[in-house]
Amino acid sequence: MAGKITNFLREAQFPISIILTIFGFVVLFIGATGLWYNNLCFLPKAYLDWSFYLLLIGFFVFIAGVYYLFIFLKNRKFVLEELETNKRSELLKRHNELKSTVKHMPSKFQKMLSDKEEELRIK
Repeated sequence: MAGKITNFLREAQFPISIILTIFGFVVLFIGATGLWYNNLCFLPKAYLDWSFYLLLIGFFVFIAGVYYLFIFLKNRKFVLEELETNKRSELLKRHNELKSTVKHMPSKFQKMLSDKEEELRIK
């Protein structure tokens, strides 16, 4: 069961981070609106009582979404730049770092690495 969840989260890492970022921003906006503009607010009174907590939750979810999005994009850029090379020696220099990075990314990148290893005859 844990393996299935981990595989799903690994394969859907990019969309999940975008959804977290958007959801965090919306909750952060609702919390800020309820906290600072409570007399002009379009939200019911029940939400206004929780606006400070919504602000905190939205902030942390937004930061987590942005962090995971940044990490994914940074790793994706690194992998694609390293797999661009046609020189075996250049790929061997960063092979261990490349393998550890690809291990935490979707299977598409693992397939790309294995294809490049076969092309350059790296074991």
